[in-house]
Amino acid sequence: MDLKNLTIKNFHEGLVKKEFSAKEITEEFFDLIDRKDGEINAYLRLTKDLALSQAQAVDAALANGGKINLLAGVPLAIKDNILIKDEVCTAASKILANYRASYDATVIKKLKNAAAVLLGKTNLDEFAMGSSTENSAFKITHNPSDLERVPGGSSGGSAAAVAAGMAVAALGSDTGGSIRQPANFCGVVGLKPTYGAVSRYGLIAMASSLDQIGPLAKTVEDAEILFETIKGKDELDSTSVESKIRNSNFEIRNCTIGLPEEYFVSGLDKKIQTKIEGVIKNLEKLGCKFQKISLPHTRYAVACYYIIMPAEASTNLARYDGIRYSRNSKFKIQNSKLKDIYFNQRSEGFGEEVKRRIILGNFVLSSGYYDAYYLKAQKVRRLIKEDFDRAFQEVDVILTPVTPTLPFKIGEKINDPLAMYLSDIFTIPVNLAGLPALAMSPGFQLIGQSFQESNILEIGKTYEQSYNLSA
Repeated sequence: MDLKNLTIKNFHEGLVKKEFSAKEITEEFFDLIDRKDGEINAYLRLTKDLALSQAQAVDAALANGGKINLLAGVPLAIKDNILIKDEVCTAASKILANYRASYDATVIKKLKNAAAVLLGKTNLDEFAMGSSTENSAFKITHNPSDLERVPGGSSGGSAAAVAAGMAVAALGSDTGGSIRQPANFCGVVGLKPTYGAVSRYGLIAMASSLDQIGPLAKTVEDAEILFETIKGKDELDSTSVESKIRNSNFEIRNCTIGLPEEYFVSGLDKKIQTKIEGVIKNLEKLGCKFQKISLPHTRYAVACYYIIMPAEASTNLARYDGIRYSRNSKFKIQNSKLKDIYFNQRSEGFGEEVKRRIILGNFVLSSGYYDAYYLKAQKVRRLIKEDFDRAFQEVDVILTPVTPTLPFKIGEKINDPLAMYLSDIFTIPVNLAGLPALAMSPGFQLIGQSFQESNILEIGKTYEQSYNLSA
């Protein structure tokens, strides 16, 4: 079995035809992970007992003549900031090293109901804070295509697992590009859904107004299958929405795609520029029309994001005191002052990037600075959203590069936070505006209107099938 090119659809076909059993394939995946992951470091831990029991249940259902879901038996990887009941969930942080989830995230409940097989938890930048998966407290993930380069972040483990064939597909989370950027760096497909399209219940929060769970997959079709499974309103997440928007009149040959002038600037890598020009020509052959547009407040997006996100992150991370959720046995807390306990636990439990963002977040929320920074950033966020609203009055979707550069070498930017932050310059505006976006090869991003994932997925599938990009 060619695990690397196995998609959800051909897995299902093979399983139904009894070319293999779910248990056999699950064991093959674990064997492959044992052989390959020592050099890639995509996984933090495997959930073998859970996965094998799930696979056996699928095989039993088939043996009894039952009909199975399209995702039944499909081996998936899960980013380690999404809770699976009774399994350790660390968010790649020492402060949660011993935390075991007491409940399933809503997306996990939905995957379990679909009888998917959960192979394990993947590496990430600590608390999803990073763009390279170098900020993990436990290991550095390597790009499967070039082990000297980063896989992107923060969902680098999920992207690397899919790219290396160590999972059919995976779930990640996207706060400022954390699904799309690693998908791009690893050569897979990543979908950031509309804010509210997928429940965040059971996702360890970083920035609650920006976070969104989404799929990473080998094909656009697989990403769509996963998205359709996990989407929908959830009574446990008040920001989630049940949307049935689907433009039945949408046809790719009548589609107008916007090209924002602010994304095609001098800092864009020449190789990426050439690839995007090729994508535009290919889409024109499929009948798409192109129109230049302007998103003038894009230039402020990174500055705006790095005020709002740390402010929300510092608040969300206040709950991690080293006593609740997980306790580091290294410290003796008996007869210690509470202030000292908090200081020691948080100082040792959090990594440098997390501390940097907590400090920045507390600063912009502090007395005397709230109006000058946080309130002003929220006003800029509104202007960024209005830019997109105006653009969508003229075009159906927007096409941009995913990143301004190709994957960089491990260690190249880790000591230069500003350079690292700028790697998300093309993805951040989408999160600030709450829009859906699809990243796919070769390095382009399709941005859609709110809850119109179907349009960008349709373009992506047509492009993929027309130019033989699918596995």
